[in-house]
Amino acid sequence: MTHQNSPRLSRRAFTLSALTGLTVTAACGNGVGSNGANQIDARVNATLNEMYSVYPNTVSLSEKASGMLVMPLVTEAGFWLGGAYGRGALRVNGVTLDYYSTAKASAGLQIGAQQYAHVLFFMTEDALSDFRRSSGWAAGGDIEYVVRDQGDSVAADTTTLRSPVLAAVFGRAGLRIGATLEGTKYTRIIP
Repeated sequence: MTHQNSPRLSRRAFTLSALTGLTVTAACGNGVGSNGANQIDARVNATLNEMYSVYPNTVSLSEKASGMLVMPLVTEAGFWLGGAYGRGALRVNGVTLDYYSTAKASAGLQIGAQQYAHVLFFMTEDALSDFRRSSGWAAGGDIEYVVRDQGDSVAADTTTLRSPVLAAVFGRAGLRIGATLEGTKYTRIIP
């Protein structure tokens, strides 16, 4: 069934829009594409409830963290060139302080699309301050994962807890080869 008023989106158009940061949410059906703070907060709450129930080790991490960046839904797709986009909130002591978007562009062997949630745990005040002061913070290869992209939970030991930033990636839908948070950029937004 086709609608006369709905434009067809080719792979090339999707990839170009993902790379330039234009309307990826509309193209992929990413429900986080709302500009309303209330809607983002509701999705953040639902994401945290899911994470805590499925991965109980994250409860103690959240209690020890100085702050958490919660990205309820990130849509990522690629066919040689790829991109990802999502929106979320920074929470400190259970209160939303700021809203952020995440974007990522990549090239190389990657085929497919996926949707997932992720949470960054800032384990030190310095890591949280660095994140908040930056005009565009990028995730590096030094992030330790407490929930891997395959969805298995990793025990948080004393070595992991010394890392300034920990990540939980979960709730994946779809299939894409070569997914990682490395190179993902986070920018403060006004919803």
